[in-house]
Amino acid sequence: MKRNNKLNKANAYRLSQEVLRNKALSRGVNLIAPETIFLSNDTTFGKNVTVEPYVVFGPKVKIGDKSYIKSFSHIEGTEIKKNVIVGPYARLRSGTILDNNTKVVNFVETKKTNIGINSKVNHLSYIGDADVGSEANIGAGTITCNYDGVFKHKTEIGARACIGSNTMLVAPVRVGMDAMTGSGSIITKDVPDEALGLGRAK
Repeated sequence: MKRNNKLNKANAYRLSQEVLRNKALSRGVNLIAPETIFLSNDTTFGKNVTVEPYVVFGPKVKIGDKSYIKSFSHIEGTEIKKNVIVGPYARLRSGTILDNNTKVVNFVETKKTNIGINSKVNHLSYIGDADVGSEANIGAGTITCNYDGVFKHKTEIGARACIGSNTMLVAPVRVGMDAMTGSGSIITKDVPDEALGLGRAK
């Protein structure tokens, strides 16, 4: 009689997840409905962290003190510092760093991106290959257009910048400190500090 290798692997995985969850719980991590949360061997948590149901942690994830991970988020290769809110439905890919007091929440995807202290990416955005300064606000529907079909390019968003909803930032491009972009803009040229960038079809 053949051994059911897939069944054995599934059982081994289930048991390994129980061990990882129990380890996190014993160290004070608040896992809500832990049976729905999936961890990696190298997932690390700070103090007073809460994880809601249906969250998946891939490899190389660090989560700092007092951070809150909401349901249906998928996180890998990411450093989350202190007092950060993630999700629900966030997708954090490798190379993401979320600094203290940041928010990356509803239906937001990041990749190779640094989000500065007190900055917010609240809704329906893709922020890839980017540096976002402190206290910046990224409006709903913002996309960093980082790929030209051959190469990836970088977007820089300065401290306290305000990116209007539905802005396309065509990299390589820089939006300066205290600058703004008008909603619905396609930004193909750098926006100076304290300036307003507009790029709309007539």
